[in-house]
Amino acid sequence: QVQLVESGGGSAQAGGSLRLSCSASGSRYNRDRPYCLAWFRQAEGKEREGVARIDIGSGIMYVSPSLKDRFIFSQESGSHILTLDTLSLNMTSLKPDDSATYYCAADPGSCSMPPRLLEADYRYWGQGTHVTVSS
Repeated sequence: QVQLVESGGGSAQAGGSLRLSCSASGSRYNRDRPYCLAWFRQAEGKEREGVARIDIGSGIMYVSPSLKDRFIFSQESGSHILTLDTLSLNMTSLKPDDSATYYCAADPGSCSMPPRLLEADYRYWGQGTHVTVSS
């Protein structure tokens, strides 16, 4: 299995920033293998929605059109290899509507094409990290 653990959630003021990370471990996790890594979020009382994904093999990102001006993946400083656990999701210009539980998800291999954010595409899921944005 592959275990995913999110970190970096917390509280922020509107207009602020947070960075979310996803660490991976487990008997089936291979750091050298390409994965499709995605982030989803679920606000209280709402359905889970896709936020962004990145094809680790190619580095190609896809961010939900409604978020692409504020959310982006970045790589850890000093890291020369793109792996599942050297990537962070940078969230800027946060709004109260961004408050939600954020989940990382991963699936071995390349991301599906055309780009989409579909829960069924991902085999492994983290437990989620809470993000609260106050006005």
